[in-house]
Amino acid sequence: MQEIRAINTFEEFAKSADYSLLNTLRKDPHATQDGVDHEPRQVFSGHYVPVNPTPIEAPHYIAHSKTFFKELSLSDALATDAEFMAMFSGDATALPAPLKKQGWATGYALSIYGTEYYEQCPFRTGNGYGDGRAVSIYEGVLGGKRWEMQLKGGGRTPYCRGADGRAVLRSSIREFLAQEHMHALGIPTSRSLTLYTSKSEKVRRPWFLNGSYSRDPEVMIEEDVAITTRVASSFLRVGQLELFGRRARKSEHAEAMSELREIVAYAIEREYGDEIDTTLPFEKQVLAFAEAFAARLSRLVSEWIRVGYCQGNFNSDNTAVGGFTLDYGPFGFMDMFDPRYQPWTGGGVHFSFLNQQQAAHRNFSMFCTALKPLLEDEAVVSLEKLESNFPRIMQAKMLQMWSKKLGLERFETELFNELMTLMIETSVDYTLFFRELSNVPEDVEPLTKSFYGDAIYEPKLLDRWKEWLRKWQEAVGISSGVDKEALSQKMKSVNPKYTLKEWFLVPAYKAAQLGDYTLVHELQELMSEPYAEGSPEMQIKYYREKPREFFEMAGISHVSCSS
Repeated sequence: MQEIRAINTFEEFAKSADYSLLNTLRKDPHATQDGVDHEPRQVFSGHYVPVNPTPIEAPHYIAHSKTFFKELSLSDALATDAEFMAMFSGDATALPAPLKKQGWATGYALSIYGTEYYEQCPFRTGNGYGDGRAVSIYEGVLGGKRWEMQLKGGGRTPYCRGADGRAVLRSSIREFLAQEHMHALGIPTSRSLTLYTSKSEKVRRPWFLNGSYSRDPEVMIEEDVAITTRVASSFLRVGQLELFGRRARKSEHAEAMSELREIVAYAIEREYGDEIDTTLPFEKQVLAFAEAFAARLSRLVSEWIRVGYCQGNFNSDNTAVGGFTLDYGPFGFMDMFDPRYQPWTGGGVHFSFLNQQQAAHRNFSMFCTALKPLLEDEAVVSLEKLESNFPRIMQAKMLQMWSKKLGLERFETELFNELMTLMIETSVDYTLFFRELSNVPEDVEPLTKSFYGDAIYEPKLLDRWKEWLRKWQEAVGISSGVDKEALSQKMKSVNPKYTLKEWFLVPAYKAAQLGDYTLVHELQELMSEPYAEGSPEMQIKYYREKPREFFEMAGISHVSCSS
């Protein structure tokens, strides 16, 4: 195995650049030569638009992922290196070769819960929807893997739809912490590289009044801008395939079918090159692609549910072709168990917690629709069979997940259904309950730490809990001499002690707006080890129920899409 050398200087980092997407796919033929392309316009063809990122003023370091830097073989000192900071705060003007001075943005289609939309495009054609403020700035091989790096809040692109192209400090902190937390939870995700802010450049955003319970933002507030760099194997989305699939289906231009084939072939090579034999006939590759994506997507959603995560805006354009978590906009980690939990005020029940399985099926259906123009009749039939079988694939993943979460060798329907009913009736904290259950308690008392309601004062409800616990103990083999310590450790490996709740984040980003990043760093450290017990101080602070006064409070129990 070849030893991977550490990268200590920006010059060494620059040499790692290798732009396969730009070298393989087509650029917009109407793109400008100088990358000054920051006004909304229609992009009719091509897979990407070269565009210059817009640097934030006087960038200031907040944090970087030490874990990820180590994986990439990057020196921690690079995070505060002047040239590195300039690049990842949007200034590409002085980048040395082979780094490129232009970034790129991509277009994609929009589907919401399996319905195609064009209205969100300012031209009502679908040719103006895409990366409005996310500018990819690097692609290369680091730590033995190929990565793409993208500036979230890196300025306007032709897809900006008239917006300012910026992200604010509040949302950038949320995304920076959430991506690395999700990775620590063991769930496929985009990653966080760096977080920089500007104390002089500000933008106005709609938000809530302090202490408000409103569902809609009430005021415009001035916020610091920030750029967080998110990193992934690629940022290819289902919505991208959809865009080219729609164009091919409707024969929008002479090269539409070729462009669809090219981006699908590239996605297969980029994201599934280790799984799919690219020497096979192309139709077989496409079917293998769909089968592999179905397996990844279904596993991903079951893992979200395992840790209480809800992707509040689970559109097809927020669904990575690589089958990992992408785009931490209006996300949330659930406190009190509610199958209809939805952190985003604009999300609706269709993207709520336990409806994410159905949303995944809708997104997979749009994925299949995008591929169909590439297939002949027999292959289309095979693809449609896979599409119709997705709910069964999804359900199998869910049953496996629930069994592991409960410490069971096999899923037990009656035991599970009784538990769901009790959790809803009792108002149980999702994270605390399963972590306390992972201690393999002898009686109900430890589980009551997770009860929000007054169940501890209701004898009949407590009796039902005692009976359920007895059945669970029997199911996991307590009476037959199972190794309780081994069972506990096994359950604790899938039931985290800490998840990144919104009421943890609010004090962190409020302090950060005043220049105090202590809580950001504290959460970064704690949430990088979510299965560990944590210090007594951290347990008192973060291993507890959500304070009652925060329920239904705007900006804590629910958020808007403003960022």
